Amino acid sequence: MATATTTTRVDWRVIWAQRGFRFFSVAMFVSLFGSGLNFTAVSWYILSATHSTIAVSMQVIVVTLPGLFVPFVGGVLIDRFDRRYLGVLLDLCRGIAVLAIAYIAWHGHLGLWHLYVMTLITGTGSAMYWSTVNALVQEVIPPNQFTGANAAVLIGVQSGMLMAGAFVGFIYDWAGIAGILAIDGATYFVSAFCLYQMRRGYVSPRQHQHYSREYSSATEATALALESGENPEVAEAGLSLAVYADLKEGFAYLKKQPQVLALGITHATMMAGVVSANVILVALANDVLHAGARGLGFLELGWAIGAITGGLLASQLPDALRMTFYVACIGTLCAGHLLVPFVSFVVGAVTIQAVFGFCRAVSGVVAQSSIMAIVPKHFMGRTQSAMAIVTTVLQLIMSFALGWVAQRISLFAGFSLLGLMYAGAGIFATRARQLLTESS
Repeated sequence: MATATTTTRVDWRVIWAQRGFRFFSVAMFVSLFGSGLNFTAVSWYILSATHSTIAVSMQVIVVTLPGLFVPFVGGVLIDRFDRRYLGVLLDLCRGIAVLAIAYIAWHGHLGLWHLYVMTLITGTGSAMYWSTVNALVQEVIPPNQFTGANAAVLIGVQSGMLMAGAFVGFIYDWAGIAGILAIDGATYFVSAFCLYQMRRGYVSPRQHQHYSREYSSATEATALALESGENPEVAEAGLSLAVYADLKEGFAYLKKQPQVLALGITHATMMAGVVSANVILVALANDVLHAGARGLGFLELGWAIGAITGGLLASQLPDALRMTFYVACIGTLCAGHLLVPFVSFVVGAVTIQAVFGFCRAVSGVVAQSSIMAIVPKHFMGRTQSAMAIVTTVLQLIMSFALGWVAQRISLFAGFSLLGLMYAGAGIFATRARQLLTESS
């Protein structure tokens, strides 16, 4: 059964004293700076080329689609192999793919299908990457500092997004889509280097596992085959059995943890809302604000400023107020999205985005730190991957729905649909608050 945990007051000296966490934070900042440039610029390029929010939604669908399949195996791999090496490998693969498309764009042969292929590759990597790094945080920070660590990660991520939002419009006007992609591709290699420097040697998530696992005689035989390597056919079957056993065990764990389920579904809904909102955000900048790529960058900048502020506040919230703020922030997101289409000046829209970023940061830090405090390390990869699957399903549905509704009905209808999704998240957030209060 899950047990309630008490959050120790955040000690930034303890958090930043961890060498690995310092490298991790730099990796997140650099990676998100590049990703922020990429996502915003590619969305704007597609809208400018097609004048269709449905085409923009296809980009979001393509980047999201791998999340339906990758996490099933990804979660098992994250709980079996060194998470640092997995993160480095995923960064390198995505960096090579983005630089290849940047080269094509530089030579003037860029087509939409090139961008969709690149997005599919980066989406496949991201489907496993964020579960990997979220689980990695749990390994390098003392358990009583999870809230501060998650706040620090979020601040680093949003600082990268802030810098990207501040410069994306200017870089796009100066260097075009090829320059944006080249910068993004380079950031993956910097991020990979930082992750590699986090620590030395190979560290398995299962080294300090303190629970029993029952094996049948057949499973024991295949395990021996895996170790000896003398029978590759049996070894392959053994790996399949082990993966299936891990998946089954992970789902059984989540089924018994209503607190984790409620927190996870709420967090997944929030993540889906953040990504799918990009479909109608570009239309807001173009059709309502008439501000171009720079206006879209300012909207992203406002979001990032609010998120950094929210991350700092969330790290200092006392236990008695954390879940109350959690529910209130999601309610604000629900109501606020009904107002966005009626704000037709840039300063007002940026201010609203800052409020949204603040609410998203507070709810995200509270949810992730609560999950880390409850879930054992050897289940964290599968728990994060399960959340990623729910996020993916919601992103696919909402990305297409928002693009279609905004283009065929109205932009107000699109934002209203997004507000309705946040209302659903509010129901699960209220449930999580109730369960955590009862267990304390």
